[in-house]
Amino acid sequence: MNNTELHMLEAVADLHSVPQGAYNIRKNGEGAGRQSTANIIIEPKKDKPGIDIIVKPGTKNESVHIPVIITQSGVEDLVYNDFFIGDDADVLIVAGCGIHNSGDTKSEHDGIHRFHIGKNARIKYVEKHYGEGEGTGERILNPVTEIFMDENSYCEMESVQIRGVDSTKRDTTAKLEKGARLVILEKLMTHGNQVAHSDMVIELNGDGASSQIISRSVAKDNSEQVFYPRAVGNAPCKAHVQCDSIIMDNAKIRSIPEIAANHWDANIIHEAAIGRINNDQLLKLQTMGKTEQEAEEIIINCFLK
Repeated sequence: MNNTELHMLEAVADLHSVPQGAYNIRKNGEGAGRQSTANIIIEPKKDKPGIDIIVKPGTKNESVHIPVIITQSGVEDLVYNDFFIGDDADVLIVAGCGIHNSGDTKSEHDGIHRFHIGKNARIKYVEKHYGEGEGTGERILNPVTEIFMDENSYCEMESVQIRGVDSTKRDTTAKLEKGARLVILEKLMTHGNQVAHSDMVIELNGDGASSQIISRSVAKDNSEQVFYPRAVGNAPCKAHVQCDSIIMDNAKIRSIPEIAANHWDANIIHEAAIGRINNDQLLKLQTMGKTEQEAEEIIINCFLK
């Protein structure tokens, strides 16, 4: 791989070289490397682009990396990835997509990810999106995530988009069975004329299911953001939805948290807040020798950490 490609891998997956363990690297719409292990099998789909990731029951302390990078202008990539997590497994999955577009036509990656999480299994899924390049072509990322959680399973998802993506449409759905727990942390920053939409529907269908959704975002310049998280309690369950945003310049933000209870013992809470940077925090940092711009960057970085 050349320096640009290695830089993109580091930006979206914290990789400095080919990873140890199971991995699948996709570059410019094609496979660029794949490796399975004894407990994690990665197989290409036969009927459409994408892969199946099969984690054997009882697998512990292993990871799988599945980054996607696009370094050519005009690439439109669509993949279907299915994750089959065996009962009692505990794994880390590192995904992410980086687009380097130096041309004048758009580059786009759309990924449809389906997670089938077995009984008592645990996963942590980390997905980073990043864009760069001096060209005028758009950088577009549209992830679709579908999560199916069996009894007493645990899923933690961290989605991060900090810079360089012109347009993104995120669609997330989840169905939780008895005792399952889902934690979603979404961190997002837009600038320029960028647009970001995030839709979520979390269905808590089993006794004791629980979910926590936390969204933190910063909108700068003329960018626009829309958040629409929905938690639906169909059984005795608990859910908490929290959306916090900092708005700057001429940006626009809409936050529409929705909760629905279809059972008398569903306990669901939502919170939403949009506001500017706190003037007291700015002033305190400026009295410590920081410029206004430096102070803003410190506050934003801490907010999104």
